[in-house]
Amino acid sequence: MSENGNPRDEGREASSEASDAARRAGAGPTPDGDGPAHSEVAGHDAGFEDGALDEAEDQAAAESASAAPGRSGPHRDELAPLQRRDRPSHGREPELPRVKLFVEGRYRKLTRDLPQTVFFCPECKGHPRRRRNCARCEGFGKLTRESVQELVGWVLGAAFKTRRNKFHGAGREDLDVRMLGEGRPFVFEIESPKILDVDLAAVEAEINRRNAGRLEIRGLHWSDKSRVRVLKEEPHAKEYEALVALEAPVDPALHAALVGKRLQVVQQTPARVAHRRADKERERWIEFLAFEPTENPGELRVRLRTEHGTYVKEAIHGEGGATRPSLSELLGVGCVCRELDVLAILDVTGEPPPPPAKPLAFGANLQD
Repeated sequence: MSENGNPRDEGREASSEASDAARRAGAGPTPDGDGPAHSEVAGHDAGFEDGALDEAEDQAAAESASAAPGRSGPHRDELAPLQRRDRPSHGREPELPRVKLFVEGRYRKLTRDLPQTVFFCPECKGHPRRRRNCARCEGFGKLTRESVQELVGWVLGAAFKTRRNKFHGAGREDLDVRMLGEGRPFVFEIESPKILDVDLAAVEAEINRRNAGRLEIRGLHWSDKSRVRVLKEEPHAKEYEALVALEAPVDPALHAALVGKRLQVVQQTPARVAHRRADKERERWIEFLAFEPTENPGELRVRLRTEHGTYVKEAIHGEGGATRPSLSELLGVGCVCRELDVLAILDVTGEPPPPPAKPLAFGANLQD
């Protein structure tokens, strides 16, 4: 009972105390805006470009107002699909921890129109506003429709329920170069997954089914963050096969004398990568393994191994003397690389690397 003994006042005090307790327990913000802090709405995560999220909120507000004329705006539950998952759930949904997962495998690229990672337009950088009037990409934001990262990420993202990812490859090949043999090692980093228990064998099969004839994934398995540094920092020699066009006939004895020899070449930074590489001379080794004639008498198939960081196309045509000696200089005729394939990723000395150790089973390294 209240101090003046009025039971009606006592009821009002109890109701006020119950409301305060509910607000302290996180029941929601008060009418004047006080309440628990909220994170930003993830417009891009939900698939909305700049401005689209505002339109969605305005539409939700209009529908809410038409359904209940007495309300001035949308109810919180109506905007819930547009809000971040890590927003305070107020008892409706458990909050998921932020985690990163790593899966590793090898990819074989079977086509000559597929970059390794997303190929953003160099003019607009894929920005949602700038790309609208970009003449270079015609508003697409990218210069290619797909990439290895996207083809893998679409299936993995659907399995783990997230769109956030990073692709880490053991080097990269040019857009028009195929990656054959056993494939190139990569680690795929998955950020903020909503599902953690995923069958990677089923994911690998689905990626290969959807991209038959373009991309093949092998040996997809669980990995960890330490493998990213290994793949990025460990140098790898490579084995290539090039289709070379000759400007004039060549005496077979000339290229036969080159087989099995490891030559030191000096390369100036090529013009095609000068915008992103330091302009300097680099010394690398190349080793010619075989020269095979084709049906066209003006072409040869050349197999060679090169040190990591070698510009192979320039090692063939020479780029006007920027690579010394080049295959053009060694044969005494102009040579042009028509096609190039990566056949193997080797160790730093040019030998096949040992097979990777099988990953440990969960809990195998725990002490009794």
